[in-house]
Amino acid sequence: MPTAFEVPGQILVDRLARYLFENYKDIIKPPYWAKFVKTGPHNERPPDFPADQDYQGGPGWWYYRAASVLRQVYLRGPIGISRLRKKYGGLRKRGMEVGKFKRGYGKIVRTILQQLEMAGLVTKSLEGKRKGRVVTSQGRSLIDKLSSEIYRELMESNKNIVEQIKNYL
Repeated sequence: MPTAFEVPGQILVDRLARYLFENYKDIIKPPYWAKFVKTGPHNERPPDFPADQDYQGGPGWWYYRAASVLRQVYLRGPIGISRLRKKYGGLRKRGMEVGKFKRGYGKIVRTILQQLEMAGLVTKSLEGKRKGRVVTSQGRSLIDKLSSEIYRELMESNKNIVEQIKNYL
């Protein structure tokens, strides 16, 4: 069964954001300040489209970030807020000086992780050397289900490539 490691991340995050928007809208929702906040000090402006839903009625940037955070927790095991801040950081421009890497804002990541915990998709792991958030069995099954759907669709759309690979091997 294909997992999130075998499918393109962008397609998985898009499908996962739509799933979270449709099924977990009452738990995972952007706070009131999400309309005005930048996602990090390396950005000049807030995201261009609204946090709650985009202009076509689909999920807003908050749901895409939540889906991306859920995928990162799935891929990287016990992961904390500081590592996720580094993941969502970027290069801050400083005029004529060389740009400097700045980590993303932690409040966004922390709030999303708390909402994912309330939804039952993520839990805290306090055992072992590495502490942080891990995906629950419910979250793992959700990501695996969406990954297998995406994998099946990609294989059906590229049947000749699969046949050529089988003939080559």
